[in-house]
Amino acid sequence: MQNFRDYYQILGIPRTATADEIKRAYRRLARKFHPDLNPGDKAAEDKFKDVNEAYEVLSDTSNREKYDRFGQYYKQGGFQRPPAGNYGETDFERGYGDVDFAQYKDFQEFVDQLLGKFRNDGRAADPNYAYRSTTQTPPRPNSRRDSEALLELPLERAYVGGRERIRLEDGRSLEVNMPAGVLSGQRIRLKGQGGNGGDLYLKILLKPHNFFTLEGSDVYCQLPVSPSESVLGVQIEVPTLGGTVKLNVPAGVRSGQKLRLAGKGFPKDSRTFGDQYVEIQIVVPKNPSNRERELYEQLLKVQSFDPRDHLPK
Repeated sequence: MQNFRDYYQILGIPRTATADEIKRAYRRLARKFHPDLNPGDKAAEDKFKDVNEAYEVLSDTSNREKYDRFGQYYKQGGFQRPPAGNYGETDFERGYGDVDFAQYKDFQEFVDQLLGKFRNDGRAADPNYAYRSTTQTPPRPNSRRDSEALLELPLERAYVGGRERIRLEDGRSLEVNMPAGVLSGQRIRLKGQGGNGGDLYLKILLKPHNFFTLEGSDVYCQLPVSPSESVLGVQIEVPTLGGTVKLNVPAGVRSGQKLRLAGKGFPKDSRTFGDQYVEIQIVVPKNPSNRERELYEQLLKVQSFDPRDHLPK
């Protein structure tokens, strides 16, 4: 049987973490261990699954409350507080309300100690206790079942929103109207689309982009410029998620310098957007033409700039 797992430890957060702290930790780790960024790395893939499992539980208020109370086994059938009877619910609360599940190596060990507690707390003197405990009418099973599906979206599609089609494991195909600006880790509820009338929760996962990087609602990218463009300053067209815009690159710009495009980032809501930050990368031509080489040689002879004048003599 699988050992208890500490979801707080997996996300690297304290048990008192807020919902925002949980979300930030999940986003950071999901980016770090995403399979697309770690191709062929089984350890990273397993870690990515652990991070998603931990976030699924801790991001849901109801599931987190049960997990904090019962540990990893909060989903197991029958692992609930006993119904009020001759000994009442308060006996269970007093004896087992604050169990530290980390002290047990697995669920069976907890059960063994639980049964031993009942045998040794004085109730064994009642010959009818075992009979009453085992013959109580079991709770009526609820056939309604919620389910979850993963919906992977390109960054551009998440930016604009709109209708998306998803095929479920049971063979059904659903069309979903996605809001603009959904983020990895968010869940969208489809009422009545789960098993036996339950709800279906779509968990969003944004695919990595080859040019843009998303951090919160801000977008980052790297823009290559030539040495002459960096010296003289130019106006350059820059891709954004909303289309191409013109950016004024100032004269004397440095490699690594970031320029801000206000309001050109990811949607925060229906009216506001984050910013886009463009990091300048000065790129030297690998194969200059004969004319270019000639001009560079002339420039070298007349240039007054010494990039090494600050070095020790």
